[in-house]
Amino acid sequence: MAQGVAYGENPRLDELFAQLQSEDGSGSESQILLIFRQSGSDAMDLLLKRGYAALDAGLLRDAIWHFSALIDHAPEFGEAYGGRAIAFYELGELDMALQDIHTTLTFNPRHFRAMVGLGFIQEELGNLDEALSAYKIAFQLNPHMDGLGGAIERVESQISILH
Repeated sequence: MAQGVAYGENPRLDELFAQLQSEDGSGSESQILLIFRQSGSDAMDLLLKRGYAALDAGLLRDAIWHFSALIDHAPEFGEAYGGRAIAFYELGELDMALQDIHTTLTFNPRHFRAMVGLGFIQEELGNLDEALSAYKIAFQLNPHMDGLGGAIERVESQISILH
């Protein structure tokens, strides 16, 4: 596996993230996500695809199995943890989801979707300051994400009511 890709690094990512900051940069998002999903190994990419296919089909335990198998073979590939975090979240296993999101962000701190996932979970747990922080970081990384501005406003409103 090309270690740089597993860590969310690729010579093209800096350019794509810069484009993402522009007004018309929303098209860069899909290219960034494609790079995040490249492990550098056809076999590992197949496990990742099977994990996401199971996730899309609602087969959450199967998805966890595929992502866990990928993690066993490529423990430094952050995207595998991100996929598994989604499955854990959907099963209501918030602690497991949080653990995997933190691992994803350790390997790939620019993973804006994982950062939004962190915000969702923190918000669900009632940790509004942590949720707001995660949402704002995700917004800095990707100002074009659907619904992110609304999430920030919602949490800011909840915080202002509490204080």
